[in-house]
Amino acid sequence: MERRMVAVRRDCPARLVPSGTRITIPRDTFVSLTQDLGGNYTVNLSGNLARVDGTDADALGLEPVELEFPAPVSDTVDPDQVWQALASIYDPEIPVNIVELGLIYDCRIRDREVDITMTLTAPGCGMGPVLVDDVEYRVGKVPNVTRVEVELVFDPPWSRERMSEAAQLELGIF
Repeated sequence: MERRMVAVRRDCPARLVPSGTRITIPRDTFVSLTQDLGGNYTVNLSGNLARVDGTDADALGLEPVELEFPAPVSDTVDPDQVWQALASIYDPEIPVNIVELGLIYDCRIRDREVDITMTLTAPGCGMGPVLVDDVEYRVGKVPNVTRVEVELVFDPPWSRERMSEAAQLELGIF
């Protein structure tokens, strides 16, 4: 993506990189778009990097990512919709979603609560808090979900063998 300055069109939620601290970028603030991966945007805000979720892209004058789910037919959580939400999340540095990367180790639904066990491609990855926040945010948009809990683990360690064939082909390592 070519770097360009934009004026934020409305107050916009964002997360500082790499800490994941939630902030609000005020309307009419100028930011520089620095990265666009997986429908999320990294902006430079007064020398600090912040990540704007694709669902808030309209605040940057871009087309927002729509997470659309059919109207629920019951008060339960649909596991397919949880996986759909997870597949909409991309590693900040790799243009492949976290499901295809093999970062999701377990997903359990109890009543209206979702517990997810996941890992990162490297234990020292500074974007871990941002990815965890992405998972909580997007899975929280699934109808009937009342709570999302993410446990970040490093055992077993992630390896590229966990990636789907499609992800390996996308990255040219198949």
